[in-house]
Amino acid sequence: MIDRLSKRDKRALVIGGICAAAIIFIFVLKIPECWAQARKSLASVRAKLKAIDAEQAKRAGLMSIVPAFEMPQVEEKQTFLFRDKLNEQLKKAGVSSKPLQALPIAKARQSGYKLLRLKCSGKCNFEQVLDLLAGLNENPYLVGIEEFKIKCDPKNRQAVDLDFTVSTFVK
Repeated sequence: MIDRLSKRDKRALVIGGICAAAIIFIFVLKIPECWAQARKSLASVRAKLKAIDAEQAKRAGLMSIVPAFEMPQVEEKQTFLFRDKLNEQLKKAGVSSKPLQALPIAKARQSGYKLLRLKCSGKCNFEQVLDLLAGLNENPYLVGIEEFKIKCDPKNRQAVDLDFTVSTFVK
């Protein structure tokens, strides 16, 4: 079959073969370069992962500062859970409070949930206010503190009247 080809066709095949071999040779020479670059990239990614891989104690420390959060429940159940946990926190801090008042439920701006707000009034000393504030992030139903007022007693500067409003999401 090659015998039937003309000289011109044979020359075209030879030149085509040489060009194909040259192209393959060029790509073969670039493979080690690409492979070295891939190894270098992999090494840098592994170094980054190793740098952010925290020990168990560090991880536990980080998790302790992240506030707890529970997904919103149906309105009645969420109201009960939120009110119960907030009363528990008030007692733990030593705040003598009046019964919690549920304010009208509003539609939350960003999420598709409704916003339940509870208003609380009480009397305590300043240290107890600080204890309450420090422990509020442990409430898994708390979304935010909407209002917080402290009024100092003019006769006893350590005694304060506390008024605050906290909120949670409900379905």
